[in-house]
Amino acid sequence: MCNENKQTKPKYTLEFKQDAAKLVIKNGYIQQQVADHLGVWLSAIGRWVKAEKGPEDNATKNPSTLKLGAHDELLQ
Repeated sequence: MCNENKQTKPKYTLEFKQDAAKLVIKNGYIQQQVADHLGVWLSAIGRWVKAEKGPEDNATKNPSTLKLGAHDELLQ
């Protein structure tokens, strides 16, 4: 098999993810609009929005949820 056809998963910076999430949270855009405009998967926008809202909004569902910034710090 040839490795030329393999697609690599794109890497997005923390700032890019936070800005994309803020378009939905603070500016009121629909997740689909943001995904289409930025050229990313709708599911990625959904994860970034959920992560950016943080544990105060998701406390009843998953108390261990971290904001994107905290998650990035843990990875480092």
